[in-house]
Amino acid sequence: MSTLSFMISLIKVFEKKRYIQDVVMKEAMAMKREAVEEFVSSVVEGIIAGTEMELVDVDYIRERDWYLRVYLDKPGGVDLDDCQMVSEKLSAVLDEKDPITENYLLEVSSPGLDRVLKKDKDLIRYNGRDVDIQLFKPINGSKQFTGALEGFTDTTIDFTINGESMTFERSAIAQIRLHLDF
Repeated sequence: MSTLSFMISLIKVFEKKRYIQDVVMKEAMAMKREAVEEFVSSVVEGIIAGTEMELVDVDYIRERDWYLRVYLDKPGGVDLDDCQMVSEKLSAVLDEKDPITENYLLEVSSPGLDRVLKKDKDLIRYNGRDVDIQLFKPINGSKQFTGALEGFTDTTIDFTINGESMTFERSAIAQIRLHLDF
């Protein structure tokens, strides 16, 4: 084996090792995010027990910085006092338990009018409403659709789009949001 062939083989081994390390790190971060989200969800559920508030979602994500986002709702909508109360109580628990090693920004808010529908309870609550659907890959040349949410199973979600019934695999759907008419 020539020196050049040996060097090329060595570079390929290092590239493969780096790729494997990157994959392992991404999987570890995903597991860590899930653990943080589960921990925070359980804390928030305890904080809002006995109130009209409902935990809609928790996201622990890295944009430029790390963000811990807690989304709440209640009949008539959450207000600033609701968000402040949950933020203060959650901050106290997070400071005491210290489950997050990275620096992060805590945000507590309503999911907004054009909220993302992620959970089955969201699909039940907004059944019959118009939604915006974004797919991972185009179907009939389009990745975006607007239609009425009509039902779902464990693996599919049904819509009426332009008067036509359509069913998408859940795995094909990137996001579903409530549709807003302007």
